Amino acid sequence: MAKLYFYYSAMNAGKTTTLLQSAHNYRERGMRTLILTPRLDDRHGTGVVASRIGLRADGHVFTAQDDLLAVVRADVAANGPLHCVLVDEAQFLGRDQVWQLSDVVDLLRIPVLCYGLRTDFRGELFEGSRHLLAWADELTEIKTICHSGKKATMVVRVDADGHVVTDGPQVQIGGNERYVSVSRAEFKRVMGGEARVAPMATEKRERETGNG
Repeated sequence: MAKLYFYYSAMNAGKTTTLLQSAHNYRERGMRTLILTPRLDDRHGTGVVASRIGLRADGHVFTAQDDLLAVVRADVAANGPLHCVLVDEAQFLGRDQVWQLSDVVDLLRIPVLCYGLRTDFRGELFEGSRHLLAWADELTEIKTICHSGKKATMVVRVDADGHVVTDGPQVQIGGNERYVSVSRAEFKRVMGGEARVAPMATEKRERETGNG
């Protein structure tokens, strides 16, 4: 039976790696998949879904205005039966788009696997995550750890010096150089000015110095 799944976590938990592995598992069995990726996340190029460990795949780009049920129906009409829809960075979905994905499950009988963050750098739910938490058939946490050794459940936005950023737009695309996953206790300390965290910008520094 088709279901709507939401796999959520903090940053650097391997969400995209898990998505790409799931897509590979379907294709290995001769089953066709459609990967949806938001246009605003172009860190690896428009339409490219890439993990930190080097896995990559092409995805279908969507915007906030797109009807995702219509997108899936058009794909099926053009390319034949579809066995799974996978959504990267699902926190950027709008309310209506989450409902449309539930229609993909309920009307088209195609499972939909969504992967994304639960909360933003202020500890508040993203719109897409809020409605996936409310409407998904199955919720699964993908775990990662804080530098304190505890489970990381929150995300903080930092500048180049490790100072926490408390103001600004909810959506600001970035990776290890801008966001750090922390435990709730560490989130309280950092947001209260009691601690500072250093961004994990190893890959960025290697590019700047010509290493790697």
